Amino acid sequence: MTISPYQAKSIFLSLAIAMAAVFFTFSPSPAAAQVTAFKQAVAEAASRDKDIAAFYKANNYKAIWTGSFGKDASRRKALFKAIEEADIHGLPSKRYDAPGLMAKLKAAKNPRARGLVEVEMSKVFLELSQNMQTGALKPRSIDSAIVRTVPYRARTSYLVNFAKSNPNAFFRALPPKTPEYARLMKEKMNFEKLNAKGGFGPAVPAKSLKPGQSGNAVVALRNRLAAMGYIGRSSTQSYDANIQKAVQQFQIAHGLSADGVAGPGTMVEINKPATERLKSIIVALERERWVNQERGKRHVLVNITDFTARIVDNGKVTFQTRSVVGANDSDRRTPEFSDVMEFMVINPTWNVPRSIATKEYLPMMKRNANAAGHLKLYDSRGRQVSRANINFAQYTASNFPYAIKQPPSRRNALGLVKFMFPNKYNIYLHDTPSKNLFARETRAFSHGCVRLSDPFDFAYALLAKQSNDPKGEFHRHLKTGVESVVKLKEDVPVHIIYRTAFTQAKGPINFRRDVYGRDGRIWNGLAKAGVVLRSVQG
Repeated sequence: MTISPYQAKSIFLSLAIAMAAVFFTFSPSPAAAQVTAFKQAVAEAASRDKDIAAFYKANNYKAIWTGSFGKDASRRKALFKAIEEADIHGLPSKRYDAPGLMAKLKAAKNPRARGLVEVEMSKVFLELSQNMQTGALKPRSIDSAIVRTVPYRARTSYLVNFAKSNPNAFFRALPPKTPEYARLMKEKMNFEKLNAKGGFGPAVPAKSLKPGQSGNAVVALRNRLAAMGYIGRSSTQSYDANIQKAVQQFQIAHGLSADGVAGPGTMVEINKPATERLKSIIVALERERWVNQERGKRHVLVNITDFTARIVDNGKVTFQTRSVVGANDSDRRTPEFSDVMEFMVINPTWNVPRSIATKEYLPMMKRNANAAGHLKLYDSRGRQVSRANINFAQYTASNFPYAIKQPPSRRNALGLVKFMFPNKYNIYLHDTPSKNLFARETRAFSHGCVRLSDPFDFAYALLAKQSNDPKGEFHRHLKTGVESVVKLKEDVPVHIIYRTAFTQAKGPINFRRDVYGRDGRIWNGLAKAGVVLRSVQG
């Protein structure tokens, strides 16, 4: 077919127009090219983190940090302010590297660089936010017996909520809102100011001191107690009634026998430096973040280091009793966790845990078949078997086929009542026939369960919520001598914690010995992450 010059020109023009349309459709303008480069950089950098990637994909890869809008500027300012204040909370501010992040922001001169910094800021934001809300360390990585379930939030939710919140208000809402956390923060500041002034001053140069003594060591004791706030300034050089009272107050606040005598144990605690106490406070802040959730209007609180069990109603302690906790052995230390108490068992049978049966009782029975005669043996079908027919020598810990039980009685290892919050660690609260242990200052003797000094009163307090005659109801079951299960109409959360530093609404901060060494390991983990002890000028 022959094409005329006019037709050829017409076809050329049509092709040119079509190509121009294609170019303007698919070739981005300079502004569009910048947007595309930014989004591509965000998508590329975010692809290494599924949570950040999901957020930006849902947000059409728009900036929340690096845009020129006022909201982005306020978010940047709030983030850097929160990083700057991380030290106040006992968090590792170096982990969030504010100088490095600021340098990357200043160096981001093109869309791609801004996209990469955008994602970097989100990564820092997520780490800081999670650390502020639920802690900087993973509990089980520090100690395998800290089996607490930390209430971690979905990471994407931080970005989603932050993007639509007031930035400063968002950061303020992250740390625990408990009175304990607020008081610990105040004490942290007090000790930082104290450290700037030299702490508690010189140690007392004596292994022990008692009322009536005098001399330089007593002066040092007086000055140290004054620095701690237990006595006013005075010029006395003798261990008088005022010093004795101050020592008693110190002993009460440190879980020691309050006899007013600065014996060897008390003196060790008096001579611990303020920096060590500050470490305990910082660790307590981290621990408080690990349980940053509702504890329950009524709950049971067991502090392992304090050797106490408390019932707390609406934030106030309504019942308290002494406790015995697990011995400081690898397989006997009481674990830390939270669960829910559902019932109590009156006149309980002790089902001896297999670990105890095979490690403690089987060796005894190999030596003497009638050893521990208060215990009964049962086969796999639940039938009681006579020891006379058993050759214990043929069994090992792995093939021992019997269950060992102790029937209900006052001699039962569980005493006359146990309080159950079923858990895989086989830990519960219970009575004990070994009452003498509650008089000890340090009470770490059990196989891991928590023994109560006043279990009957504890039971009455629990039943008072569901009975007009809690004591009578309890004893009606008790006098039968038969195992009885009494359900609680409302489950009661149980929190087994470990605090070497804790506060009270009124009075001085309390400190306790690190009975299992757990807080020392937590401090080492925090220090390794970058937490430092600060000294603040008052």
